[in-house]
Amino acid sequence: MRVGIDAQLAHGTATGIGEYVRGLVPALRDAGVDVVELDYAALDPWRFDRRALWDQAFLPIAAARARVDIVHCAAGTMPLAATAPIVVTVHDVAWLRVQAHARPYARAYFGPYMLSRYARARGVIVDSTFSRDELLAVAPELDPARISVVFPGVAQDVMDVVRARADDAPFVLAVGTVERRKNLEVLIGALATLPTLRLISVGPPTPYREQCLAIARAAGVADRVEFRGYVPRAELLELYARALVAAVPSHYEGFGYGAAQALCAGVPLLVSEASSLPEVAGRDVPWLPPDDAAVWSQALAAIAAAPDDAERRAAARRDAARTRFAWSTAARATNEAYARAILRANA
Repeated sequence: MRVGIDAQLAHGTATGIGEYVRGLVPALRDAGVDVVELDYAALDPWRFDRRALWDQAFLPIAAARARVDIVHCAAGTMPLAATAPIVVTVHDVAWLRVQAHARPYARAYFGPYMLSRYARARGVIVDSTFSRDELLAVAPELDPARISVVFPGVAQDVMDVVRARADDAPFVLAVGTVERRKNLEVLIGALATLPTLRLISVGPPTPYREQCLAIARAAGVADRVEFRGYVPRAELLELYARALVAAVPSHYEGFGYGAAQALCAGVPLLVSEASSLPEVAGRDVPWLPPDDAAVWSQALAAIAAAPDDAERRAAARRDAARTRFAWSTAARATNEAYARAILRANA
């Protein structure tokens, strides 16, 4: 079986989907799958018109030229037509749930239009049970038997992080695109009662960053809030090594790479009790109300007051997380989804 994987979003400032593709491709090859990366580096995947052009024209052409047996649309978008059966990974349905502030044409394309395409896929992969349930809620016509829940893996360099906590200047680390559903304002609000803590946010910005900076200025904590944008890999790994705690206060996550990476790096973790985060983090990690800054402040203060205890608990969770989020496990389950899709196509 020759598999063509849409790798376009692994270019440039790759976020969670890019991390997914970069990890899945070598893991599939290690499992003996013949994988072809379908991409076009000269086409900017972060402009809407270029993304749509890639999805609907360049991707099916690239798949046809590569003579693949199956196309894995790994970024949640599908072409109108393709010469091979399609498996699509639907990371979440955020465009239908929490992106009302986005531009109408983007909402229409990534939301209802793509939802109409999923019924034609031979297989659908989702990142969590939460995402499966969300997808079925908005598309009840989909056959649940075609949906496979496969946790994405976490890269080995994150698993290899050696902790060296920065006790002289402790900080809370938030990893992910700076957008409204990530709910960073609850962390900014929590800082008001935690004068020794800083917040470092890592991820591509959106206009939401300016809102957060305005909130920080109003709360008098702007000097302790840092938005670094997209950072080199080595810097990200250093931040995981030195953070007092990682925090994922999101209202909506289909998976939550920031949570999975923190677990695998042995970083103390706090997550909101919303969407997929309790499922991904597990019961040993505190789940907090996403909009209660006082509760977040108390939880952060408890970790700051006893950092060694928090460190020991995080270290104890690390081995189990490395198994849950191993790319070899994800690749095996993904390959099984491919095989089922081929059987459906040939039935």
